[in-house]
Amino acid sequence: MGGGGSTRRVTFEADENENITVVKGVRLSDSVIDRMKEPSGRQHRGSGAVNDEELKKRIAEELALERARRDSEAQKRRLTQEKMYVRDEFGKLLERDRISSNEHLTRAILRERAATEEERQKAQRFARQLEEKERELKKHDAYYKEQLARLEERVKPFF
Repeated sequence: MGGGGSTRRVTFEADENENITVVKGVRLSDSVIDRMKEPSGRQHRGSGAVNDEELKKRIAEELALERARRDSEAQKRRLTQEKMYVRDEFGKLLERDRISSNEHLTRAILRERAATEEERQKAQRFARQLEEKERELKKHDAYYKEQLARLEERVKPFF
C-alpha cells in the first residue's frame, strides 16, 4: 500500500447505501475520512463493483498519504531532537573549552605573579647586599684614610 511496508490486512464491507467501511486493521484520521467523503469527478454512479474498486484504491492512496505524512512528521521530530542534541553537545564542548582556557589562563597568571614576586624578592636581596657592600666600603675607606693620616704624621718629621 505504501510508505511503511506494512503487512496488515484490511477488510472492507459495503453497507446498504453502497458506502465502503473499514471493518478491521486501519485507523483513519478525521482529515482522511473528510477527504473520502468529498465528491470526486471520477466517480461512476453506475455499477457498485467499479465504485468499490475506486473507493478501495482511493482509501489505499489516502492511507499511503497519511502514513507518509506520519513518517515525515516523525522524521521531522527526530531531526529536531538530533539538532537539539547536537546543539547541547556543542554547548557542552564550548563550556568545557572555556573552562579549560580559563584554567590555563589562571595558571599562567599565577605563574607570572610568582615569577614577579620572586624577581621582587631577588631585587630586594641585591639591594640589601649592595647597601652592605657600601657600608663595608665606607668602613674600609675610613680605615684607609685613618691609616694614611697616621702615616703622614709619622713621615712629617722626615720631610
